[in-house]
Amino acid sequence: MYNFIQKFHSGWAYLALLLLLITVINSGIGMISKKEFTAKDRKIALFGLLFTHVQLVVGLILYFVSPLGKASLGQMSDATLRLTSLEHPLINILAIVLITIGWSKHKKSTTSESKFKTISVFYGLGLLLILARIPWHLWFNKM
Repeated sequence: MYNFIQKFHSGWAYLALLLLLITVINSGIGMISKKEFTAKDRKIALFGLLFTHVQLVVGLILYFVSPLGKASLGQMSDATLRLTSLEHPLINILAIVLITIGWSKHKKSTTSESKFKTISVFYGLGLLLILARIPWHLWFNKM
């Protein structure tokens, strides 16, 4: 069961990151070109939000069943264990909170420009945080 959850979490990450990247690029283009915020733009942002939330739920399950997760919390002298047991989950929760705030704030915006800007900023910051705390060495050794 652990191996399935771990592989799913790693595989789903590609989809979540791709959708976040598409969302940030789409919002940036929309903001720069001053185009109208359409249902397509809303759906792109919504899928970015949904995929990151699924990733969070799977990641939380993995955190509690993995030997690199909660079981390793407290071993701060080991950089790998510190990354997987503290830094990765904490920073990614913060990133998903930012993405969620961006989604909520864009709904309250009245202009297309402010909708695109809100999504660009919050989703972009979330994406950067996620990329900063991915355990790359584990990702490429096991995939």
